[in-house]
Amino acid sequence: MHATDPDEVGAEGACRGAENPWLTDSEQGVWRAYLRGSRLLTEALEHDLQPHGVSLSEYEILALLSEAPGEGMRMSVLAEIVVYSRSRLSHTAMRLERRGYVRRERIPGDRRGVGLGLTSRGHDLILRLAPVHVRGVRAHLVDLLDPAQLRTLGHVMTRVQEAIEDGEPTESTESTESSEASESTQP
Repeated sequence: MHATDPDEVGAEGACRGAENPWLTDSEQGVWRAYLRGSRLLTEALEHDLQPHGVSLSEYEILALLSEAPGEGMRMSVLAEIVVYSRSRLSHTAMRLERRGYVRRERIPGDRRGVGLGLTSRGHDLILRLAPVHVRGVRAHLVDLLDPAQLRTLGHVMTRVQEAIEDGEPTESTESTESSEASESTQP
């Protein structure tokens, strides 16, 4: 992996576009740093929760339920927030339900809607685990960055999230779509 200077990213802009879809050296360096850093961060946070028998994804679901009004939420909404398929969330909920941390609930007035609620045991667990998790988030991310870097990270990830959720076309997808359109109109 090449050393990456974030100020240099995009400086080799000649490599952009449909003609040459490869990343520049600096773009590749940033991409690889993101992949490795995000995986290491996830592993570290998983490791922090492991002695308590809860995975990071299970913790996230329990935390979201604890923050929701009435400590419950419609499963379809929860699946969207945690970026899970409904099937994957259903399997995770089943594991949490077997351990007594959550309960499935019918949504009043909606025959098909199913909610997921935090039990008192789940509430007690989240109260014990929240300090462990917050210490990990601080140690592995927040305290490594100065306030400006942390704000920038938040802005960058919000931009990525919004673009993907909105299906916003990028320069690369626009180039691909226009070349596909011109190919389909050729005899």
